[in-house]
Parts: sequence; C-alpha cells; structure tokens
Amino acid sequence: MSVMVGSVTESLAPQTLNDSTINETTRDAERVRVASTLSVLVGLFQVGLGLIHFGFLVTYLSEPLVRGYTTAAAVQVFVSQLKYVFGLHLSSHSGPLSLIYLIGATGISYGMGLKHIFGVDVVGNISAGLVPPVAPNTQLFSKLVGSAFTIAVVGFAIAISLGKIFALRHGYRVDSNQELVALGLSNLIGGIFQCFPVSCSMSRSLVQESTGGNSQVAGAISSLFILLIIVKLGELFRDLPKAVLAAIIIVNLKGMLRQLSDVCSFWKANQADLLIWLVTFAATILLNLDLGLMVSVVFSLLLVVVRTQMPHYSILGQVPDTDIYRDVAEYSEAKEVPGVKVFRSSATVYFANADFYSDALKQRCGVDVDFLISQKKKLLKKREQLKLKQLQKEKKLQKQAASSKGASVSINVNTSLEDMRSNNVEDCKVMVSPGDKMEDATANGQEDSKAPDGSTLKALGLPQPDFHSLILDLGALSFVDTVCLKSLKNIFHDFRDIEVEVYMAACHSPVVSQLEAGHFFDASITKKHLFASVHDAVTFALQHPRPVPDSPVSVTRL
Repeated sequence: MSVMVGSVTESLAPQTLNDSTINETTRDAERVRVASTLSVLVGLFQVGLGLIHFGFLVTYLSEPLVRGYTTAAAVQVFVSQLKYVFGLHLSSHSGPLSLIYLIGATGISYGMGLKHIFGVDVVGNISAGLVPPVAPNTQLFSKLVGSAFTIAVVGFAIAISLGKIFALRHGYRVDSNQELVALGLSNLIGGIFQCFPVSCSMSRSLVQESTGGNSQVAGAISSLFILLIIVKLGELFRDLPKAVLAAIIIVNLKGMLRQLSDVCSFWKANQADLLIWLVTFAATILLNLDLGLMVSVVFSLLLVVVRTQMPHYSILGQVPDTDIYRDVAEYSEAKEVPGVKVFRSSATVYFANADFYSDALKQRCGVDVDFLISQKKKLLKKREQLKLKQLQKEKKLQKQAASSKGASVSINVNTSLEDMRSNNVEDCKVMVSPGDKMEDATANGQEDSKAPDGSTLKALGLPQPDFHSLILDLGALSFVDTVCLKSLKNIFHDFRDIEVEVYMAACHSPVVSQLEAGHFFDASITKKHLFASVHDAVTFALQHPRPVPDSPVSVTRL
C-alpha cells in the first residue's frame, strides 16, 4: 500500500520539475495533500462498495488463493525491510517486476560496497501533537480516481485475506461488507486529518496475535498507545535504529512465510489448488499486489470452467433388490438393467461443456450414433433415388406402348395407373364365398401389420443398439441455458433416429421451470418423458420397450 501511494505522490509531486529542483518543504507539503486527498477518495470508494455489498468478491477468494496471496505479500514486506537491515539507500520502484528491481539493487549495492559510510539510519524526528483537519483538494479527484479505486480494492483484498486466515485459525466468520465499510471510514476520516490510505498491517496483526490479542480491546489499547506516542512520546523513538524495526517485522513474518510449506500439502491433497497457489504467488511477486490479485482471481475462475468441462461421466447400474443406482465401473454389485442405459454427469450442463456431454454420452453408450444416422440417411436417399428411376422407367414404357399400338388400339393416354389396375382386378375377379373373403382379408391384414417398416434399421440392414431406452440422470443440473436446451433436444432426436427412446430423471424444480421457460417441451418431447427418480424412469422404460432384435448386433464391432 505504501509503495502504491508513493508512486502516486511522486508522479503528481515530483522531486524535480523542468530540470529544476523543487523546494523540499514545498514538495513534502504537496505530497501530503495528494496522499490525504487520495485517502479520502479511497475511503469513499470503500464505503460505497460496502454499502452495495461488493464484499461478494470474497466468494471468489478461495483458501489456496488467499494463502498464496498473503505468502507473496509477506515476501514483498520481507524484501522491503532488507534495505533497512543492511542500511542501504535505494530508489523506489512500483509496478510489475518492482520486487525484482529491489532485490537487484540491494545485491549490487551491498556486494560492491557502494555505501562507504556505514552510518546507521534511525527513525529521526517525529512531530508531536495532532494535525488539524483539512478539507481534501477536490480538484485532484479526476487525477486520482483510477489509482484510488485500485488501492481501495487492493486494500480490501489484503484486509479480507488476513481476516479469513485468522478466522480459520480461531473459528469465527468475517463479514466482508462490514470490513469494507469499516476500512472505508478509517481512510475517509483519516484523510481529513492528513493520513495516507491504510489497510490491514500484516506484521502488526501477527505481532498482536502472537501476544495474545483476540478482541477489539487489543486494538483499542494499541490505538491509545499510538495516540500517546503521537502526542507526547514520539521523541523517545527518535534514535531508534530502523534496522531494529525491520528485524521486528521480519521475525513476525515467520508465520506467513511458513505458508511456503503449502506447496507440499496441496501437492498431496489437490493439485488444482496447488496450481492456484503457485499462479497467485508468482503473479503477486512479479506483478505486485494489484495486478497479481486480478490475475489470480481470473485464473481461478478459468480453472473452475475448465474443471466443469471435464467432469466424471458414468453409466449407472442397479444394486440388486434396491432402487439405488451406482456407477458400474466403481461398484461391482451394480448391474446394468437389460435394454436400458442410464447416463449421469457429475457437473451441470451448460455452454462450455454441452458438446463434451453429448460426445461422452454417445461414447459411453457403446453406439456410434452419428455413423448409424449418416448410414441410414444414405440408404434412404439411395432408396428414394431408385424409386424415382423406376417410376420414370415405367412412365417411359407406358408411353412407348401407347405409341406402338397407335392406330390398332385406342387407348386413353390420360387413364391413370390406378384405373388400369382396377380394370385388371375387375377382369380377374372370381366368385368366392363370403366366408372365404373374410378369411382372406384377415390374413392379408395380419401380413400387412407384420410387414417391417422400410425405414427401420433392421429393414435397411443396419445393426441395432442393444438397448431400447436411454435415461439421463440430470440430478447434477443446477441450471440450464439455451445451449443446454438445444443439446438435450438433439440427444432426443439423434437417439430416436436409431430407435432408442430417451427419458429424463431427477430434475430439480428450478431446472424444470427453466425447461418450461425455454419451451423445451413440445408435442414430441412431453413431460411424460420426465421422472422424479431414476428408478421410476427405469420401471416405465421396462414396461414400454421398443422392439429389439432377438440377436442384437453390437455397433462397437463395426
């Protein structure tokens, strides 16, 4: 926070202007005015964000992210104290890779002995008394608004990260919006008294925890001591070496630096969390706290999306004599119900994984659905072409016959084929008894009913799936989008093309409402295809099977 504020003050109140050195007193007064105005603006942002419940951002700060972020911040603080330990005077850097420049300058300066006078830096004079309140310079708001918002978010991130760590240690819950308002009021009121923007101090918080401070009373007592020092006792710390303060800070950082051991624990427990920790740590070290926080949050959200794209897909089987269905690959007692496939995904289906869901479904069912549909379309198209050619050939023969008979036989060319067939039937009519007519008609009707449809897989010579029903266990769905709706409809249409009926089971009420709002149900897909449980859907599917050949051919052998 100090480095970020310092970069703003140095840009608006530089050391030199037009190659001429500015008076030190005037420069410092201007920097104080810039810093105090920045503090007021930061406070306004934080109070406003707290009132609109911007604290929901905390939900995106997972424990690995917070631990990686605070560990990197501890490293930043540790490195920033090295110049006081070694008594070095270094120019400040801010922005990406600023930590690397610090480290580099320290190594060069100390290794080459650039500081010949080994004087020990001390705290120096501390002004006694309180500064009177001063109104902020509103003319600077337009120049400070971008930096103020960034500092407000970073300050909140630091405070809430440390707060969550202490909350986990001591078993309480942090109200993120309350923290925002409290932090904002501190900066808002402090800015009026010429303070610069502040946040939670990692080193002082760790010192307070290590000394047993567990409540607001500890903070109140610390504030009283600070007030006493400001008013009267400041001069006692004038000769205190800065190296001593740096040593106190570094020693109390050991708790945060111990979090480097998280690498081993996350490697054993969850490697995805380890990846979040490493990315957060590296981004915060290299890009500083503001950009590092942004990169780590975005990376965490992207990782969530990637993980939902690769859920666990399974075919379910029934545990004997129960209504329980489990993954047949994991439970040896679970057996698939003959003629029925039950498919489940461990994640919700939405635009990012809808295609993966469909592909996994077709793969796990053991049926090359797309191949069967394409072959079926080709054969039906070929059959239609043959019928068309045969019809054209018949018409051509009729025309030739009519022209050859010409003068000898008078034939009405406009007589339809149906009329000719009816005439032939009348000519060939024979007398039979009424009983014989009934028997003949009944026999013909039975033969027609048993005659296979020419468009079925069996009639086309294609292999049929070894199951007649597919049940989609949608219990994992928490919402549906338009892509999910279209994907489910395509599943219905594709499997019906290969003579498999599709049912849905275990949908939650909000999901059903979203299906209705998206006009998913129609004449072909009705709510009769929706069941409260997988067992209900299996029972219905077994009672309404579609015709399955006696010796089914497995499509996987094609």
